Amino acid sequence: MNESAGRMKTKWLVTVLMLIAGVFMILPFLWMISTSFQSASEVFSSWLPSKLDWSSHKRIWTGNYNFVPYYLNSVKISVISTVGAVFLSALAAYGFARIEFKGRDALFLVYLSMMMIPPQVIFVPKFIMFNWMNIYNTHWALILPGMFSIFGVFMLRQFFMSVPKEITESAFLDGAGHFKIFFRLILPLAKPALATFAIIDFSWHWNDYENALVFLTSPKLYTIPLGLQNFILENNVDYNGMMAASSAAILPMIAIFLIGQKYIIQGISSSAVKG
Repeated sequence: MNESAGRMKTKWLVTVLMLIAGVFMILPFLWMISTSFQSASEVFSSWLPSKLDWSSHKRIWTGNYNFVPYYLNSVKISVISTVGAVFLSALAAYGFARIEFKGRDALFLVYLSMMMIPPQVIFVPKFIMFNWMNIYNTHWALILPGMFSIFGVFMLRQFFMSVPKEITESAFLDGAGHFKIFFRLILPLAKPALATFAIIDFSWHWNDYENALVFLTSPKLYTIPLGLQNFILENNVDYNGMMAASSAAILPMIAIFLIGQKYIIQGISSSAVKG
C-alpha cells in the first residue's frame, strides 16, 4: 500500500509540474491573442482588453499592410516544398533502406554528415548559384532547396528499416519491382512517419525567415515572416497589428497539425504488421 501511495504521489507531482510548465508555455500565445484585441494604450498596461477591438484584425487584411499576398506566398512555398520534400525524402530513404549497392552505408553517413553544416555557411554559394540559374528573387529560390531534406531522409529511412524485410521479399517473389513495392506497400505502411515529417517540414517552411530575407528582395514576393516587418515603424512598433497578424499566421499551423494528427492515428491503426 505504501509503495502504491508513493507512486500515486509521484504521478500527481509530475502532473502538477507539467501543468505549470504548460501554463508558462501557453502564456505568450494568450498575450499575443489578447494584445491583438486591445487598443494601443492597453498593450503594456493590461493583460485583458477593456473591450474587443477588431480594428487591428481588419487592418491586416484590408489596410495598407494587406496580408493576403503574404499569406498566398507562404502557402505556395510551404505546400510545394513540403510535398516535394516528403516524396523525394521517402524515395531516397527507400533506396538507402531497401536497395543493396556497394558503398550504401558509407554514402549515407556522408550524406547525413551534411546536417552538421550550418545553413548560414552556404548562403553565399547558394546566392551565386541562384543568380546564375536566374531564380534569385523568385519563390523557386526557396522552393527548390526546400524539396531536399537530409533530416527527412534520415527519419524515413529509420522507419523503413523497421518494416520487416519478409514483406518486401515476398513482394519480390510475386514479381513486384522496387517502384511497385514503394508506392503500393511501403508508402501505405509509412503514413505515421510521412504525416509526422510533413508537419515538421511545413512548420519549418512556414516560419522560415532567414532564407526569405536573403533570397527575396521584391515586397510582392514576401512571405509572412517578412511581412511582419511592416509593423516595425520608424519610431515605434505597432504591437497590435503585429500580434493580429501573428495570430492569423498560426491558424494554418493549427489546421495542418489537426489534419496530420488524424492521418497519424489512421496510419497507426491500419499499418500493423501481423505475423
